Amino acid sequence: MQKATSSDQSIGALMRDIGIAARDASRKLALAPRETKDRALLKAAAVFRRDAKHILAENAKDVAEARAAGRAESLVDRLVLTEARIEGIARGLEEVAALADPVGSVLAEWTRPNGLKFQRVRVPIGVIGIIYESRPNVTADAGALSLKSGNAAILRGGTDSYNSSSAIYAALAEGLADAGLPAGCIQYVATTDRDAVGHMLTGLDGNIDVIVPRGGKSLVQRVQDEARVPVFAHLEGICHTYVDAKADLDMAQSVVLNAKMRRTGVCGATECLLVDRNAPAETLPRLVKALIEAGAEVRGDAATQAADARVKPAAPEDFGHEFLDAVIAVKTVDGVGEAIAHIGRYGSQHTDAIITSDEATAQRFLAEVDSAIVLWNASTQFADGGEFGFGAEIGIATGKLHARGPVGVEQLTSFKYVVRGNGQIRPV
Repeated sequence: MQKATSSDQSIGALMRDIGIAARDASRKLALAPRETKDRALLKAAAVFRRDAKHILAENAKDVAEARAAGRAESLVDRLVLTEARIEGIARGLEEVAALADPVGSVLAEWTRPNGLKFQRVRVPIGVIGIIYESRPNVTADAGALSLKSGNAAILRGGTDSYNSSSAIYAALAEGLADAGLPAGCIQYVATTDRDAVGHMLTGLDGNIDVIVPRGGKSLVQRVQDEARVPVFAHLEGICHTYVDAKADLDMAQSVVLNAKMRRTGVCGATECLLVDRNAPAETLPRLVKALIEAGAEVRGDAATQAADARVKPAAPEDFGHEFLDAVIAVKTVDGVGEAIAHIGRYGSQHTDAIITSDEATAQRFLAEVDSAIVLWNASTQFADGGEFGFGAEIGIATGKLHARGPVGVEQLTSFKYVVRGNGQIRPV
């Protein structure tokens, strides 16, 4: 794929053509049978495995450029592909193919006294615009989920992952061709010009129905501020784990370490640990010690500093901050009520967890914490569509209209009403 520049073709003309092609393809894709869509996905998975070395070579270029530019290693980790991650992408496509086709499913049906028969039927949204930064796997996830749900996709990846994403897109394109689907079903914006994003946010003359941003706060904020079409997004992943007084300490340590340190640069990483002040005396010191020994920088309140001399004082802005790094804020609280209040004040309605053996306390937390995902005795890093059984995700939505939590194939559909009659007319 050749990278387009302003001298090759005006960005406006390029984006206009992409929008028109996507709308045309979306009409055909909306009617495509499951077998056709699944064939495209399975072929793309096979191409991923066949071309793994090429994809890794392209990814190596992006990684080298990111490190040369001084990117933080936590951000580089988002960019890196390995043989295992490529295999994971291929399996993800196969899992999406194995999902039930949401298009055409009947959500509800009823008959009125006048004999009219009503059905609420799931249909594609139309054209999905996905704007993302470093993660090249989003190219595959977003393309696959859009295809399975009958939507055309316009993918605009970040400059950091241009080579990787282009190689991944080539596999998707081969899948579309093999299944006889229009190339416009999935399009990758072949330019790093930032003006392309601005054109997408305008909706491309009505050809984009919804925008999904995946990336840092500045990208998501720009999309939410400037988009003239609906947006599925979360601004920040300020995730909390609360360790209750009645938590199993071994479990708490295992979960907290995973929630923070498994991958520190993902949006589901715990950024703040809350510990019940009434927990057994060894709870806080043990959790802090485990985090520090795992490589985390701990910034804590006075009680946390007293628990371990290596703890740095937490500044007020450390609470409610998305570190995306091996840094965590720790605070002691007076029970679940104060933990819920803290999360309500500082959280981002993304993902929050409680560790406790007390069911009543857990149920209160699950009911009162107003986040897209709430967990009991499990790591916040399960905030991932694949872990929900969605095959993949196009992003996490923290809004409350239409989609919330991992956005999978069902969340990428809308519905229409189909009404069948036998000559009924409405009385005057």
